[in-house]
Amino acid sequence: MEANHDYRVGADIFPSLNVDKIARDMEVDDQGTAHGEKDQPSSSSKALDEVEHSIVERVQDEKKAAHQILEDQLHLFSGRVANLGLEEQFGLLQQANTSSLSDFKGEIAVGLDTLHAKRTDLHEATRELSSFRKNHRLERVARLQQGTAHLFRVALLIFLLLVETYLNGSFLAKGNDQGFLGGATEAFAFSFVNIVSALIFAIFCVRWVTHRSWGGKLVGTVFILLYAAIALGINLLLAHYREVSGTLADGAGNIAVQRMLHNPLGLEEVRSWMLFLVGLLFSIIAFIDGWFVLDPYPGYAGVEKRRRERRQDYTDTKADLIDRLIELRDDHNAKVEDILKGLGSRRREHAAILSSRARLLALFNEHQEQLERSCNQLLTKYREANIRARKTPAPKHFSQPFKLQKAKPIVQNDGELKDTDLTSSIAAAQQALNEQMRQVGKECESGIEKYRDLDKLYPETLDGQA
Repeated sequence: MEANHDYRVGADIFPSLNVDKIARDMEVDDQGTAHGEKDQPSSSSKALDEVEHSIVERVQDEKKAAHQILEDQLHLFSGRVANLGLEEQFGLLQQANTSSLSDFKGEIAVGLDTLHAKRTDLHEATRELSSFRKNHRLERVARLQQGTAHLFRVALLIFLLLVETYLNGSFLAKGNDQGFLGGATEAFAFSFVNIVSALIFAIFCVRWVTHRSWGGKLVGTVFILLYAAIALGINLLLAHYREVSGTLADGAGNIAVQRMLHNPLGLEEVRSWMLFLVGLLFSIIAFIDGWFVLDPYPGYAGVEKRRRERRQDYTDTKADLIDRLIELRDDHNAKVEDILKGLGSRRREHAAILSSRARLLALFNEHQEQLERSCNQLLTKYREANIRARKTPAPKHFSQPFKLQKAKPIVQNDGELKDTDLTSSIAAAQQALNEQMRQVGKECESGIEKYRDLDKLYPETLDGQA
């Protein structure tokens, strides 16, 4: 029912010896009595007898085992300290600082080249607009239809096309074999030509009437007359076609053309006149809507649009470049903060390892003290039993305590940082990093300022000067 070891049950890494169990196992009392009855060892003996030697060897074996455990634990502690990679962390900090500055300078150089080209394009477009306004004596800003107003105009054109198709289809359903569907098909073709021709004249042709030169005004006037003739012709032809659409099989289209050429206003039905007026009204509305799609002055909208597009391109590019610099700065700061957090956790772990190692060494020294006391207790049990049984005086060394030769562990700490040195190194690294972060922020602000300097080198003025 006894344990198969000689230690007291506990959670210590160096368990205490169970002196009573060892004494029973080695029969210390019996051997002391037996040797005492024989008056052994002799009173003049100065050396330990075989029983005392066996006790000392038993304790020495325990000391060797404990020392081996200590060496193994010290080796593990050394490995844990080495695995912290403190030097690597400091190297990462230096590398992050160096690479971040290089990245910033490279990004700023590339950004300046890119932004300079964009700014040059904007300056050229501004000069083009300035020259255009100067040559054509324009003081007002060009009108460009964008956003909700532009969508409304497009929706109005689509609405006009659908409504005119529906109305024309209702009028042309007369005499069509397919009824309203056939009339709508023919009406869509007339409506499309009516609306699109009005748009083409309004957007590209008639606006020449606002030109500064008399030649341009003449061309514009001719286009206005041509538009009026085409609008009247398309809608009169549609009205004549409606009256003769019942004779489609006999060539209603040719008959309608002949009637319009010989007697353009010879419409006989009120519905035909209504069809003509509705078509003409929708053409005029489409013409007015198309007139406001672009600036009334020919070419002015295109020049202004190019200038605005290049300005937007320049603004977007500058914003992207500034965001990129800020992103690089934030990435550097986040990287540095992660490394500093890693250093802080490693410093705490390093301190814990050193503390655990110091505690282990203290426990080993205490264990050697306990082994020495246990050895003396065993020797005392043997000697007292021996003295009680012997007739002659006991040897003098019976009264002398045993001194255990204690092992001195060797701690391998070559190249190992002390906790105080590590703390000071981390503090110095943090100070250097704060300076580095300030330098990175300064480079970021410098890069943004350099981007803004292009606005000073190439100001967006309409006098053509820069």
